[in-house]
Amino acid sequence: MDKIFEKIFKSQEEVFESKTPKKNGTLIALVITIVIFLVIEYFLMLPIHFQSPDFIFCFCFCILIFIGLRSLFALTFDKVSKYSLGVVALLIVYIFLGQLISSPIFHASKYQQQLNVDKTADFYADNEKVNYQSIPVVDKDSAQRLGDRKMGEIVDYVSQFEVDDEYGQINFNDKPFRVTTISYSDLIKWFTNHSEGLPAYIRVDMVTQESEVVRLKEGMKYSHSDLFFRNINRHIRFHYPTKMFEEPTFEIDDEGNPYWIAPVYTYKIGIFGGKDIIGAIMVDAIDGKCEYYDIENVPTWVDRVYPSSLLLSQLENWGKYTNGYFNTLFSQKGVLKPTDGYNYIALDDDVYLYTGLTSVSSDASNVGFALINMRTKEAKYYSISGAEEYSAMSSAEGKVQNLKYSATFPILINAGGQPTYFLSLKDDAGLVKKYAFVSVENYQIVSVGDSVAEAEKEYYQLLSENGNGKVDFESQKLSGVVSDVQSAVVNGNTHYYFRLENQDKIYIAPISLNSALPMLKVGDKVSIEFIEDGSNTETISSISIDK
Repeated sequence: MDKIFEKIFKSQEEVFESKTPKKNGTLIALVITIVIFLVIEYFLMLPIHFQSPDFIFCFCFCILIFIGLRSLFALTFDKVSKYSLGVVALLIVYIFLGQLISSPIFHASKYQQQLNVDKTADFYADNEKVNYQSIPVVDKDSAQRLGDRKMGEIVDYVSQFEVDDEYGQINFNDKPFRVTTISYSDLIKWFTNHSEGLPAYIRVDMVTQESEVVRLKEGMKYSHSDLFFRNINRHIRFHYPTKMFEEPTFEIDDEGNPYWIAPVYTYKIGIFGGKDIIGAIMVDAIDGKCEYYDIENVPTWVDRVYPSSLLLSQLENWGKYTNGYFNTLFSQKGVLKPTDGYNYIALDDDVYLYTGLTSVSSDASNVGFALINMRTKEAKYYSISGAEEYSAMSSAEGKVQNLKYSATFPILINAGGQPTYFLSLKDDAGLVKKYAFVSVENYQIVSVGDSVAEAEKEYYQLLSENGNGKVDFESQKLSGVVSDVQSAVVNGNTHYYFRLENQDKIYIAPISLNSALPMLKVGDKVSIEFIEDGSNTETISSISIDK
């Protein structure tokens, strides 16, 4: 092998000796190489970090360009070129060897312990009686349709901008919302509008299904659709050239101000293994001000620091490597895996990722559930066996099979002291038409209603009829005189909002409860029934009107 390289280098030297080298050839080659590197960095925005395989490959590519240019201009292939080739070879070995020694086969226990899961968590203590005014009834697809429809109503925007499809779930003022930005429709629209920035973002209430185009006093100058150095990824890379960060996501603070949140990560196992979040970069979407926070100092209004894909990967490793690497290949004792789907739950002004856990035998049941805080990575495991989510979805769809509604992926709630799946049923247009409760322990117990309250009431009755004596709920009956009444159309369905004399609460009655509701007026006496959830608004399950 040495003789072959010797012949190659010798032949190269003979070629160089036959030509006249350029003055400062090495310097010219270096300058051109640096320019090429800067151009590559501008477009690819790679972190200048030796834990980034992409950057290392790019660095090797630039060294090879330098060697080629130096050979062309300086007409030499001396020790500098040979040593540079050696550096390239060592870096490539570093990448492949680093990948190997960072693999789970050598560090299974470390991968398993990356997610610290509390296996002693009490589902009933952590999930007290749910407030149905904070249950999200629309999923991302429905939120997107609602937001796009609202955007279409704004004539001065729809011709210049389009809606991003991000629609990330956040908590805003203790209620679940999905938010997304608008973007420039094309290059010409960017050219004519970029000086003012993006004038608004879209906010969809996941409980009431109301969508809103939030107009800003000053436009957002930094976004994914912006070009050059106002592109949000490039803007962050320019300020933090050495940090490895995930794709920035859009959020709003408690006052509704727009921000971009970019999770910063590193590798904690070996060289390229055990990816984990160590902090976040917050960027003001209006003026571009950037600030980095260590993970323990991230402001509490931020809801999504850990990406869902990373949390699911760590949860999978937690269940997979419980008894080591080789156990996953052979006996598979105690091996668990997350179910195929996941959803988000709002608890204590934080967003939690929720998914079921099942055995690797791929049966149709869950052995437990996991909740993971997307800001702190606090993880809890609830050992509750029952039907997996897709069985519950099929059961709910079966109740309305004549209508051909499709079920959203459920969320796990505590309904009447019972672990329960809550889900919505959508029509072909993606609009929510009905709501369903499905027992986790027995997915044959399923109730469907036109309102959450109606479905909830039927669910408790079904639980009682099936011999479940632990159902815990407070059904209230009340009579009074209407002191104020208004109506509103929510997603195509009319709802009536009214107060009773000497009562501060607002009661909500879907029109499906009583066909006489359009005639309801101040002074009418009504008798209502509802399930007390402690909030200032109550969705009633029945109403009678006494004229």
